Amino acid sequence: MTQISGLRSWTLLGSAAALGFVLIGQPAQAHGLAHGGLGYGFLHPITGVDHLLLLIGVGAAASYVSAQLLLWGLAGAVLGGLAGAMGFTMPLAEVLAALAISAVSLLVLLSHREGRSPGLAFAGGLVAAAVALHGALHGGEAPADASALGWWAGALAASVLVSGGSFLLMRRLPLVWTARLALLLAVLGGALALVPLTAQAG
Repeated sequence: MTQISGLRSWTLLGSAAALGFVLIGQPAQAHGLAHGGLGYGFLHPITGVDHLLLLIGVGAAASYVSAQLLLWGLAGAVLGGLAGAMGFTMPLAEVLAALAISAVSLLVLLSHREGRSPGLAFAGGLVAAAVALHGALHGGEAPADASALGWWAGALAASVLVSGGSFLLMRRLPLVWTARLALLLAVLGGALALVPLTAQAG
C-alpha cells in the first residue's frame, strides 16, 4: 500500500512538472482591458489560468480548513476589485498573482503535514489577500462603460461557482486527495510565476 501511495505521489509530481513546463512554454497572457457584459464577465475568471487555479485553490482550502474561508475570499475579491477599479497597481502583479495560488495551496499542505489547521484569522487573511490581488487585476481590466455592472455580476457568479463547486467536491473526497490537489496547485502556481519573468527576459 505504501509503494502504491508513493507511486501516485511521484505520478502527481511528474504530471504537475510536465504541465508546468507546458505553461512556461506558452506565450505570456498579459491581463488586458475586458469588454462586454454578463457573459464576458462570467468567462473572464475561468478562462484565465491563474484566476481559475486560485479559485479552485480557495475551494480546496475552505474544504480542508474551514468553510469560512469562502467568505474571506469573497471579502478579498470585493476589496481588491474596488482597489483595481480605482487604479491601484503594483509591480510584478502577474508574478505575485501566480504565487498567490501557491500560498493558498500551502495552507492545505501545512495543515495536512501538521495534522491541524492554522488559526482562522491567519488562514482567512492569507486567502483574502491572495484573492484581493487577483481582484485588483480584475478591477483594472473591468469595462468602464454601461456594461460594467453586468460584467462584474458575471465575474462574481463564475468565481462563486468555481470556488463553491471545488469546496463541495473536495468535501466529499478523502482529505489526502485535497492535499494532492494542493500540491499540484502549488507547483503550477510556481510555474506560472515564471511565465512573465521569462517573457521579460526574452
